[in-house]
Amino acid sequence: MNTIWKSIIEFTPNLLQGTVITIELTIISLILSLVIGLAVALGRLSKNKAINKVCNIYISLVRGTPLLVQMMYVYFVFPSFGVTLTAFQAAIIALSFNEGGYLAETFRAGIQAVPKGQMEAAKAVGMDYSLAMRRIILPQAFSNVLPAIGNSAIILIKNSSLAAVITVAEVMHQGNLLAASTYQNLLIFTMVAIIYWILHYPLAILVDYLEKRGGKRNATASQH
Repeated sequence: MNTIWKSIIEFTPNLLQGTVITIELTIISLILSLVIGLAVALGRLSKNKAINKVCNIYISLVRGTPLLVQMMYVYFVFPSFGVTLTAFQAAIIALSFNEGGYLAETFRAGIQAVPKGQMEAAKAVGMDYSLAMRRIILPQAFSNVLPAIGNSAIILIKNSSLAAVITVAEVMHQGNLLAASTYQNLLIFTMVAIIYWILHYPLAILVDYLEKRGGKRNATASQH
């Protein structure tokens, strides 16, 4: 037992260092994917056929190819086009590109869930389309999709482990290095699993709260 505790204390600094990078990957990728997702969702709803087509192709690429392939493509193929990235930068781009495609559909559903009468009422008081979207539609849509955004953050935490393949020093990569040098696979990967669980747990509670709050709000609205 003393040997196990000694090993835990020895491995913890490296795994915590990797955990910080995992958190950085998740936060940066989530912010970028939210921007991408919203832009693509608006493109999907656009009446401009060219923009709509480009957005459809983007979503098809995201859904039709594995994230691991996307990540390796960014890191290993982009240099062929003169774009050299660090492993961390490549992971950020791939994670944002991937999650942005799924969030685009989430945002689109959230926007379409807002009653059409809201837009008509906004236009009736003199707002143009863009102003109505910013002030009336998008705030309601964002509120509708908050639980889904929380789920996206949870997915990003877990998907960030794939960055280990391109040598990003996140928690999974640190675990691999420790396991390769010490052969204590059971202990190390148990610690890695616990870290991922700890990272996800507060988000899971938040998502559950948002879903319950949204359900109560919808129930109240239906009574009026």
